[in-house]
Formats: sequence, structure tokens, C-alpha cells
Amino acid sequence: MIFDAHSDLPTYVYMRRGRGETAVLERNFERFFKGIGSRVMAVWTPEDRRGNALRYALDVYARFRRDVMESQRLELVTSSRGMEEAIKGGRVALWFGLEGGEPLESVEVLEVFYSLGLRVLTLTWSLRNAIGDGVFERTNGGLTNFGVEVVGKAEELGVLVDLSHINEAGFWDALDVTSFPVMASHSNARKLCDSPRNLMDEQIKAIAERGGVVGAVAIPSFVKKEDPTLEDYVRHIEYMVDLAGSRAVGLGFDFVYYLEGWSGRAVEGFENEGAIPALLEALRERFSERDVERVTFGNFERLFREVVG
Repeated sequence: MIFDAHSDLPTYVYMRRGRGETAVLERNFERFFKGIGSRVMAVWTPEDRRGNALRYALDVYARFRRDVMESQRLELVTSSRGMEEAIKGGRVALWFGLEGGEPLESVEVLEVFYSLGLRVLTLTWSLRNAIGDGVFERTNGGLTNFGVEVVGKAEELGVLVDLSHINEAGFWDALDVTSFPVMASHSNARKLCDSPRNLMDEQIKAIAERGGVVGAVAIPSFVKKEDPTLEDYVRHIEYMVDLAGSRAVGLGFDFVYYLEGWSGRAVEGFENEGAIPALLEALRERFSERDVERVTFGNFERLFREVVG
């Protein structure tokens, strides 16, 4: 059973329901959720929607929430107990996350999102927002004053702070202003693939020392510059486990094969959820059963229990 710390399926649901479809996730359950026990469902604001980010995020969330309600095999959860009960009942436990703080016009808005079920906050996407700079900005600004407020409010509420996408200055600022464990939901090791979206060794170790978790991402360009394969993806997991320990690494697939414009962009041998058995086989060839369970589910389960409750 897999805990996937990052999925863009809410964007897919938003688009399909906008065309009049219903029960999008239920009708595609075997395609999207086979082998998945729990998953973070991230609401992301595209660049062309940043001018009305709050309205857009609420619209996406509303369509996504309604779609989940139309399935008896999916459940939105807000606590670790809720996750456990959903899984015991044969349902996939879904967590609501924001990928980028663009919708957060104030810390009070963060409180409203929390009341709607938000439990994971990726501070930035790859560009600059009011919280700080993403990894693809030419500048290297850290957290803004507002960003520090947001991190403090997230800690107070019990919202997991996600440091994927933020630049290095903001990364270290975030660790400076919170004492809580943090996550990088979908990032790999820069030592193996030199992308700014991946983490330096020092960053991976810092997350581990805080009791956090890094989710290995299956976006091809973050795995290997040319012709990435499942073996290359597993090599990132192995590298990070060797570097930071088996309690510090999880999975954050970030599959995008279902999004318009992204078809065909996949790691060979690990194109979608149907390849999860092949991933498990590769992991079992390298790790003990205890460590496989930690990486595939237990580490993120522990982190959510400690921070979210």
C-alpha cells in the first residue's frame, strides 16, 4: 500500500467537471488509485490564474470535493485517525493540499482553508509569490515577512509545511522559523540529477534531522536528464536512504500523464499507477521489508500523525 504525497488530480477533476462530467475519480478509480492507500491531492494555481488565485483555488476545491462525495471508495480526511478508519473501511484516504500559497491573501484565509480541510501547504510553486521565491525565479529572496507569518500560522494550526518548489534561501528560512518537522513532498536528490527542483544533500539531511520526509518524485526531468527509467527513479530513493536514513524518505509521484499537454512525459517503466508493483519489486530487491514499508507508507503516516494529529 502506497502513501503518495503529491498528486495533481484536482486539476484534472476541475477540467473534466467543467465539461459537464461527474464522478470523474470514481469512473477512473482503477486507473488512478490501484495500490494507493493515502494521497495528498494538491490544488495548484496556474500562472494565468494568479490574478484571481483565491477564487480559482476555491472553485477547484469545490469541484474536487463534490467529485469525492460521488465516490464510495474515496474519502477526504483531516486527521490520522480519519485516515486509518478510511483505509480500514476499504477507502482511499485523501488529504487536501495547496501547491503554492498564491490563494493566501492573509493568514486569516489560511485559517479558512484549514476549516475546509487543508492539511498540507507547499509554500511556493516554482515562481515568486507573497510568501517567497520559487526555484525558477532569477532572484534568490528568502521568506517574506508574510511568509514567516504563514509558516507560524501553519505550525499553530497543524498544517504540514512542504518545501518542494521553494528556493534555497526560503528553504533555510523556513527551517529557521519553525521547530516542527517539515516535508518536501515531491523532490529528488540534486546529486543524481542537477535540477533546481531537486534538493542538495544538506537540505535532505536537514529535513531528516528535523524528523521530516522527502517524497521521491517521478517527473522525468527530475529523475535523469535523458531517458530516465524506473531504475533511475529507485536510485534516487536508494541514494536518499543511504544519505539520511530509511525514516526520511517516502514517495511523491506527481504523475502528470492525465493532464493536457503532458501526455507521454513519464519515466520509462514507471509511467503511471499501474507500474506500482514493479516499483515495489525493485524496492524489495534493495531494502528490507521494514524499510520498504517505511518508504512506501510508514514515514509519511508517522509525519502526518506527529504534525497534523
